[in-house]
Amino acid sequence: MQSIETRLARLAKTGDRGAFADLVDLYKDKIYHLAYRMLGNRQEAEDVVQETFLRVFRSLERYDESMKFSTWIYRIGTNLSIDRLRKRKATYSLDAEVAPDGEGTDWHGMLASEEPTPEGQVLLSETQRRIRDAIETLPKKYKSVVVLKYLHDMSLQEIGDVLDMPVTTVKTRVHRGREFLRKKLEHEDIR
Repeated sequence: MQSIETRLARLAKTGDRGAFADLVDLYKDKIYHLAYRMLGNRQEAEDVVQETFLRVFRSLERYDESMKFSTWIYRIGTNLSIDRLRKRKATYSLDAEVAPDGEGTDWHGMLASEEPTPEGQVLLSETQRRIRDAIETLPKKYKSVVVLKYLHDMSLQEIGDVLDMPVTTVKTRVHRGREFLRKKLEHEDIR
């Protein structure tokens, strides 16, 4: 049985603009969150979303229907994000992406906390910030697999398909990325 995405892609190939719009609606937020987690910058993430759908539109005739559409589009979004990371100059800002009105924070930061006390909310927010900051420091080769595994809940096989690498390599990079984060967070606790 075909997935809805495959049917929409087939219709979009024939020029059905509504089908393409449906694909955009299905994946725009997912690609945005992927790009934002990899790049840590709202504007760049929005640019990656636009570039991803532009590439999808231009390449629809080459889409192989035996492949999951989600794998194909995640591969495009991930590769565009990695390209942007490679082109970046090393610039760091302690207050990047956080404005006084809260604009620019990621959607995780806007979720209501289940902690009833303000102290608990501050601790949760601080923990999320520490983890997000630690992810930012991951080497590129670990960052993409960690983001896909833990923030997009992809299986090792799906990550291997997206990044076009063997599952054993993905498994190793997930493990090393997790170890890197653990050591980074432990080091911060010591200070």
